Amino acid sequence: MTPERVVVINDSSFVQGGTAVLALESVRQIAGQGIPVCFVCGDEGELVEGAETIVSLGQRPLLERSRSEAMRLGFYNAAARDMLAGWIAENDTDGTIYHLHAWSQILSPAIFSALRPVAQRVVVHCHDFFVVCPNGVFMDFGKDELCNRVPMTAGCILSGCDKRSRLQKAWRVARQYRLRAAFDQRLPWGAVTMAHPGMAPFLTSGGIPKERLVVLRNPALPYSTDRIRAEENRKLLFVGRVEVEKGIRRLVRAAAGAGVDLAVVGDGSLMGELSRDFPQVEFLGWRKATEIGEIARSCRALAMPSRMRETFGLVAAEASGSGLPVIASDMALVAEEIAERGLGWSYRANDESDLLRVLIEMRDMPAEEMRRMSERAFGGEQALALSPPKWGEEMLALYGRLLAAARA
Repeated sequence: MTPERVVVINDSSFVQGGTAVLALESVRQIAGQGIPVCFVCGDEGELVEGAETIVSLGQRPLLERSRSEAMRLGFYNAAARDMLAGWIAENDTDGTIYHLHAWSQILSPAIFSALRPVAQRVVVHCHDFFVVCPNGVFMDFGKDELCNRVPMTAGCILSGCDKRSRLQKAWRVARQYRLRAAFDQRLPWGAVTMAHPGMAPFLTSGGIPKERLVVLRNPALPYSTDRIRAEENRKLLFVGRVEVEKGIRRLVRAAAGAGVDLAVVGDGSLMGELSRDFPQVEFLGWRKATEIGEIARSCRALAMPSRMRETFGLVAAEASGSGLPVIASDMALVAEEIAERGLGWSYRANDESDLLRVLIEMRDMPAEEMRRMSERAFGGEQALALSPPKWGEEMLALYGRLLAAARA
């Protein structure tokens, strides 16, 4: 069953971060099948390729607002609710699907209130754990360790897990209660998608019914259409935010210890400190996809050293599909697959000596072994992600199942 229209909903219409990239790619894939797409966003609503119509709230993200404004609008943005509810009242049909991506920076839990009347035809796309976890990543930043507490139990509520303050945590808990009321699991929501099956235990612990969960692997385009000859290169590549939780500080220390050259593509709050303390590292800032591809051609492997849970790891899939072996911390849900399939290495995220061990092993691996690892990754049979067209096909198949169930 093919949808008459798909409404794609996301905080941002700009290509900034993996979530926005995927939301905009979903518009292109759906429109490519001849299905009209309405794009609903919280910001000004830039021109979105493939969207027939754009409905925009015209607001700024919470991080660009005053503290009081951010707390008020982030808790429950009534304007976002009214915008989408009004569109639904005027335009909804029983053949319309609603696909929600990011909501925590502008649209807020209020967007779920607007979607309640059409819950059976709603897909909630989990790029993170914000639908169940107050800080979105099951990480106790106060103790610098993983959090395995059951969301919104006493242990969760009382923990000082927020990266900013206990006051911020209290606000997050209050918002989570508001979200639970709007995203009431007693309603017949269509589907909650996961980029990796390893997300399921965390989502169910937060009250999402297991039968509602659907695995929808993310799409990725390789950095290069021909295999990067990793065995001929020596440099290590990092692509991502230059922040503590991404593990970049530990990576630059370990790379220095192993005598491995490192190129860092990205930016963040640690950029000044690390570029000063490690002048031998190439800090390149954010680059376009084509530029990253050129940088990757001179690299031996890509490192994804995250210290918090990564639900997918787009850069790992992009690098692996290009023939670059991947070094991933065990915080990435794909780390086990990478190691088991011979596509790279996994190490213990909180053990810097284990990261050093892996870097030395990568550095010293014989060229023939490195070539075989690179060829396994590039061959496609061990792909960590779907191609964009295949991702589009799986989305449309899911939409068809939801429409059939809603009309049954």
